[in-house]
Amino acid sequence: MNPRSQPNPQQPQQRPFNLVRCTAIVLIALIVLVGLTVLIAWLVIRPKHLLFSIENGSVSNFNQSDTHLNSTFYFTIRADNPNRRLSIYYDSIKTSVAYEDQPIAFSTIQPFFQPHRNVTRIQTNLVASNVPLTPGSARDIRLEKGTGEIELYVYVWARIRFKVGVWKSNERKLRLACSPVMVHFSPTQHFERTICEAGL
Repeated sequence: MNPRSQPNPQQPQQRPFNLVRCTAIVLIALIVLVGLTVLIAWLVIRPKHLLFSIENGSVSNFNQSDTHLNSTFYFTIRADNPNRRLSIYYDSIKTSVAYEDQPIAFSTIQPFFQPHRNVTRIQTNLVASNVPLTPGSARDIRLEKGTGEIELYVYVWARIRFKVGVWKSNERKLRLACSPVMVHFSPTQHFERTICEAGL
C-alpha cells in the first residue's frame, strides 16, 4: 500500500470566540456580586422601620366666623430611629394640618440630623390665618368645638438621606399621615398619642 495514499489526520477545529456568551457570563457574575454585596450590607446594617407619632397637641387663639378660621395649632412630633448604624439627614420638612379633607394651616421645620438609636421630638406651630372654610366644614367645626375637642389630620413631607459610616444615600421622600389627632380646647384635658403611618 502506497503510504502517500493514506489520508492525513484532521486537525481539530478551533471554536470561534462567542462574544454573546462571554458577555452573558460577565453580566451574571456582576449580578451575583451586587446581590451578595447588598445581602452582606443588609445583614450588617439590619435596617429597622422609622417610627413616628404625634405626642402632644393643643390649640390657641381659636376664632371662627361663618366663613373663615383663625387659630394656632401646636404639635410635638416624636421621631424614633431604632437603627444601630443608620443615621438620618432631614434636609427639608413641611407640615400641614387639615380638617377632614380641607387643609387649614401649613408650616416648615428647620433641617436636622438624627443619630442612630435616637429619639428626637420636633415642635411645630401651624397658623391658620383667615382661612376660608366651606359651609359644611364651618358648620362641623363649630359643632365639634361645642364638645370641647376637634378631630384633625396632620401631614408631614420631608426629604431625607441615610448615612452609614462614610456612605450617604441619595435623597428620598418621606411622607407621614397622622390621624385622627384629637385636640382639646381645654389645656387640662389629656392628649391621646396618635401613631403616624410612614411611607418612603
